[in-house]
Formats: sequence, structure tokens, C-alpha cells
Amino acid sequence: MSNPLLDTVGLPAFAAIKPRHVEPAIDQVLSDNRTWIARLTKNPDAHTWETLVEAMETMQHRLDRVWSPVSHLNAVINYDELRDAYNACLGKLTDYASEVGQNRALFNAFESLQQRLAHTFDDAQRKLLENTLRDFRLSGVHLDDETRNRVRSLMLELSTLQSKFEENLLDASNAWSHLITDESELAGIPAQAVARAAHEARTRELKGWYFGLDFPSYFAIAGHADSELLRRSFYDAWITRASDQGPHAGQFDNGPVMERILKLRHQLAQHIGYDNYAAYSLATKMAQTTDEVMSFLRDLGQRTHGIAQNEFEQLEAFAGKKLKPWDIAYYSEKMQQDRFGVSDEELRPYFPVDRAMAGLFEVTQRLYGVTIEQQPCGVTWHPSVELYAVRDSNGEVLGQFFVDLYARDKKRGGAWMDECIGRKRFQDELRTPVAYLVCNFMPPSGEQPGLLTHGEIVTLFHEFGHTLHLLLTKVDYPSISGINGVPWDVVELPSQFMENFVWTDEVLPMISGHFETGQPLPEDIFERLLGTRDFQAGMHMARQLEFALFDMRIHTEYDDGKSVRQILAEVRDEVSVVPATANNRFANGFAHVFGGGYAAGYYSYKWAEVLSADAFSAFEEKGVLDSDMGQRFRRSVLEIGGSLDAMQAFVNFRGRRPRLDALLRHIGIEDAA
Repeated sequence: MSNPLLDTVGLPAFAAIKPRHVEPAIDQVLSDNRTWIARLTKNPDAHTWETLVEAMETMQHRLDRVWSPVSHLNAVINYDELRDAYNACLGKLTDYASEVGQNRALFNAFESLQQRLAHTFDDAQRKLLENTLRDFRLSGVHLDDETRNRVRSLMLELSTLQSKFEENLLDASNAWSHLITDESELAGIPAQAVARAAHEARTRELKGWYFGLDFPSYFAIAGHADSELLRRSFYDAWITRASDQGPHAGQFDNGPVMERILKLRHQLAQHIGYDNYAAYSLATKMAQTTDEVMSFLRDLGQRTHGIAQNEFEQLEAFAGKKLKPWDIAYYSEKMQQDRFGVSDEELRPYFPVDRAMAGLFEVTQRLYGVTIEQQPCGVTWHPSVELYAVRDSNGEVLGQFFVDLYARDKKRGGAWMDECIGRKRFQDELRTPVAYLVCNFMPPSGEQPGLLTHGEIVTLFHEFGHTLHLLLTKVDYPSISGINGVPWDVVELPSQFMENFVWTDEVLPMISGHFETGQPLPEDIFERLLGTRDFQAGMHMARQLEFALFDMRIHTEYDDGKSVRQILAEVRDEVSVVPATANNRFANGFAHVFGGGYAAGYYSYKWAEVLSADAFSAFEEKGVLDSDMGQRFRRSVLEIGGSLDAMQAFVNFRGRRPRLDALLRHIGIEDAA
């Protein structure tokens, strides 16, 4: 039986991939890799760069290429059989990674290569070796056999628990819905959301309007429904997902999962030789110590807390009452509309998806000299998915990316970019990179195309920044090309950098045009929209600092005996300005941290935002769409992947180390600098 996952030539055959293919494909690749590694370690002191490093890079590239479509499909069309196949392989992959990371003979081979030949390597090769030897140590290669086995066991259980956390969150979100049968309850809800809800009801053979708990539906209610009772119902369902509270109390509870994850992470860090998991996590980041991160976050908090408090007091004064959590988004939207005469929903007709994408591509072309063209992609995982190619000025294909923009059942919430295929060039063989760009926007309804809010445009530009980071790389070694090998607190630099363009006079006309008439955004609305950029900037900063401080504290203070909820309460007392209900179980849905990727790293958003704001200020000085500056950013940041020290890369672009003032100015609080 042919297995489409093992055909690694060209793009993945998504339509042909079935759950039955997953485990045999992974078993085959892992077996091949183990055989290859056994040969490599027979004579560890005899290797060259090609026989050792390129061999290991080739093995990992093939494994990533086989696993990537499986992991991706599990996120965008999650169903029981695929989930079971995915979970059956998680342990095998984690065990293999630990096995490789703890292979002393392999470590000795890399160490010998560094000692013998480092003087012959270029900067990228030296950085790859440095990263590899560091990662061996972080895997516990230096430990005794008993401790290494314990570390391996911890990593295996953690991978299972982190997947379980995300499954519980997805299942809890899918399990809740609300059917409106009284039309009066729809007052205030945007017409596009109402039309979608009517369609969802019809597909389920129901009468009325069916709302799920995906984010577009949730925010349509939270930000716009005039009915306070309806807003509270949705708020309670949202804030208690996967917890011991709310409409499905205990059914998908992530509480015990979180506690176990934190315990295992702490044990893992201590076995490797770190005081706590946060210190272990920082071993691969730009920030050096937990004290440095905490000082950074608290400094931002001190600069902005008074502003956030004042903004919240203004919001309550506007509402004319003490606000409950389910009131915040609703009255904020009303206040923004009152103050600036503009609302997200009124702007939607001016931001059709096609226009936004065309404008995004034009910005990219002018900055970096590349063109982007839609490609035929055959049958993928959903009919709405599109494929694009990025070409250099000479017509050479630099990479491709799939675009999956709309929310639907069985699709993980949020927005992200991930690697489908990484760049690799050894000898005469070149594999160009391929990315997934995934969002959860409200889908088209009837004859109306997909229409975005300006906030969703910001999200689109953000994820495309990640996409360019992956696709424009010039590094040939997969482990340090694109986003790979980039410190996690720097990886958001290209994405947050791209967000800035959607607030500029030069770019807004490119991404806007009424979906029926094509008329540009009227000048008066244009100016008022620009005025909303720093609306409630202090409150937004306080919310992000709450997330980041909570994340750092639960990973530094595990031994203190405080519960997750107790630490969250203390963080809220320190930085939050909005109320929280007793049933609030925000942490149970905090997939960024408990799903794995941003554990002890959520601060990265603010850390990288300092870098991105400062980088963008260079464009403000020269011209927002200045091509020379764009090419400099491309060469200094986007092309180099993880092949150079992150601070040195920033200095190469900016000519100096980063400064905080640009970030504060961009969010309207420069007086706090």
C-alpha cells in the first residue's frame, strides 16, 4: 500500500492522507533515522560537516516533512480518528527526540567536529553547531543513566498532557452553543454575524439563529449585543471553557492537566540543572535571566498602569455604571464609536478579504522586491484554502504558502503560521520553504464576500510577517533557516513589525475599498480610524502584562506552594484594572502557555514589540515604503533565520541596540518614557 505521507516530493497530498497512513509513516521514518544514526556514531571522530551535520539535518528535515501535514490537519479538521492517530505518534516522536538529544556518541561526534574543524566554518555553521551542542545539554546528555531516563519520561508525559490541554479546550468550545429564537435578542449584533448564525441554524435543521463559541461568534455577542443577559451567557461560557465551572463544569476540565504540566516542567528543569522551568526556558532566548524579564515587564507596568486605570475610569463614566466583565467589550465599542465616530462593524464593508490580500501583497512587493501569485492547489483540507507562490525579482520561486482564513467547526481557534516544508539546500538539491497561514475570521455569507474588521487586518499582517520570515530565508540548513533557531522572544519581531503598516496613510488606501462600489475609505473615516490606534492602549498593555507576568510566575514559583489561581489573583491585583468574576478560569484556556509553545515565554510578545517598534521607526524616518530600507530589513532580519545572534542581527539593521521609546510612542504613551 502506497503511503502519501512518505512521498516527500512536492507539496503534501492532503486529500489523500488518511488516519491509517499516519503511524506507519512515522514508524518508517523513525526506523530509517535510527539505522542512519547507528552508522554515524560508529566512528564519532572521523566525521566532516557533510557526513555528520548535513546527514542529521537531512534526517530531521524528512521527519518534519512527514509529520507537518499530520499536525496541521489535526489543528484544522480535527476529528476522532485523526486525533487518535496523531496522539499515537506524539509519544514516539517525543521519545525519539529525547533519544537523539541524549545520545552521548552523537554528542561526542558533534563536539569532536567543533573542536577539530570550527576554524573552517562560516558564521552560520558555527551557530548551528553551538545550538546543537546546547540542545544536547538541555536534553540531559550530561546526566547519569537513571536521571536521563527520568528526563525522557518527563518529556514524554509532557507532550501528551500539552496535547490533551488543547484537545480539552477545543472540545469544550465545540460542545457549547446558543440558539436564539426571539429576534429581539439579536439587537445590536452585526448583520454579517446574524446572517452566518441563520445559515448555521439551517444547516442543523433548526429554526432561529445558531451561535457557536468560535471567536468571531463570541466577539459578535460580547462586543455588540444589546442584551446584557445574552452577553453574560456567552461570557460565562467563554471564560469557563475546559474548567470546573460553567455549563460543562468538570467535563473537559484542564485544571488537573495544568497542575501536572507545571509539576513535570519544574522537575524537568531541576533534573537538567536549572532552578525552575522559566530559567530552563530562557536558555534558548535573547533575555538572559528571569530577573531581567520580570524587571522588563514590571517597568512597563509602572509606566502604563496609571494610564490604564484612567482609561477604565473613563469607560465606566461613559457607561454611567460600574462595569461587569461582560460589559467591557460592549461599552468599549460604544465609546470608541462615540469618540471617533467609527466602529469595527461599520468598517467591515471597506475591508473585503480580496482587497486586503492584494494590498498586503503590494506592500510586500514594494518593500522587498518580490511578487506573490496565486497557484492552483488541487484538493486540500477545505475548499476555501488557497495557495500562493512568492517569486524574487528574477522570477525564481522563493517559497509557497497555503492560506486558510475562516472559522469553522473542528478547527482550532486563533491565528497562526506554521512550517509545512523548511528550506534545505545541500549540494545541488534545493527544497524551497512552504508555510501555512491560518486565521479564524468570519466566513463569507450568501453573496457577500469575506469582510474583515481593521483588527482582523492587523492579525492578517501579523501572521504574514511570520510567513515572510519563513519564506524569504537564505539559510540552507533547516534547523537555522526561516523561523527555526530564532530565539522565541525575537520570533515575533517580523510579525509585529508588519502590524505597523496597517496604521499608515500610505498603506490604508491599498487595503481598503468598499466591497460593492470599490470606493476608497472616506477621508474623514480614514482620519478617525487612525485616531483609534491608541484607544485603550493602557488597558491593552495591562492585559498583556497580566498574561506575561502570570506565565513567568507560575514557572518560577512552583516550589512556593501557590496554586495557579492564587498566582493569577496576585498578578491581577498588581496590574489589572478590570474586574474578574469568581468563576473566571482564564488559565484553563491559556493554550499559548499550557499547549507548549509559549511556556515561560509569553513575555516574548512585549519583548519583541520593543524590537519591532524600534525597527519600524527606521521606516518612519526614511519613508514607510522605502525600498532601500525594506531591502536592508530583508537582508538583516528576514533572510538570516537563526544563523546569527539575535541582538547582533538587530544592531546590523538599526545601527544600535533597541530602545523602548518607539513602542511607547506608537501606543500613545510616550510621555511615560
